[in-house]
Amino acid sequence: MKKLLVILLLAVVGYSLATAYFSINFGESRIGDVAEKNTVGAFYLSQTPGQLSVSNVVTAIVVNYRGFDTLGEVSVLFLAAMGLGSILYMPKKKGEHTVAILKPSSQLLQAGSKLIFPAILVLGAYVFIHGHLTPGGGFQGGAIIATGFLLMMMAYKDFTMSHTILTWVESLAGITFATIGIAGLAMGQTFLENFLPIGNLNDLLSGGIIPIIYIAVGFKVAAELSGVLETLLSIKEN
Repeated sequence: MKKLLVILLLAVVGYSLATAYFSINFGESRIGDVAEKNTVGAFYLSQTPGQLSVSNVVTAIVVNYRGFDTLGEVSVLFLAAMGLGSILYMPKKKGEHTVAILKPSSQLLQAGSKLIFPAILVLGAYVFIHGHLTPGGGFQGGAIIATGFLLMMMAYKDFTMSHTILTWVESLAGITFATIGIAGLAMGQTFLENFLPIGNLNDLLSGGIIPIIYIAVGFKVAAELSGVLETLLSIKEN
């Protein structure tokens, strides 16, 4: 009996998924055709510049139209970082300190890392600050910043990061994301719905809440990934 119920449940789920899949008109028409105007993609392409003043349609979808999903993705990243940290964490004993696993690097790598580390941070910040105008965004910019800290950890054996600061940065970024979403509800709208002036298209100060959310995501991702890398590359030594 149980096997029959499982088979029936799988059949219902499979039928529902197949019906939804085959109802999508993949490649039915090009942008500008009559049929294309009734698709979801056409709605995003046509409404994003006017409704949100955002040039990057992908950003508008990720942060606004499906912003609740993005909040879930950020939460998954946070849980993954917390899980990894809890697994690898070992309490320090008296007289014990943390050192990097990597061997001391060459002077060439150390000199080069000092030179390009600030540039990497600026590039990462640029990517998530301009995510609503150009390709990129919070996830990409945060990953770029994390690679800069990885470079410093590879170049200098004694380079460490304060987990307290990383925790505060990550927490404040997450609180900012959630607070903006709740503010939309408080104003009688929907979660993460824009409630700020959208400005002019292609201006830096445009897009309403979208650039603010992407900046918060950038800091959150950078802090989480940097903390994970530091945990993976460190051991405790007497």
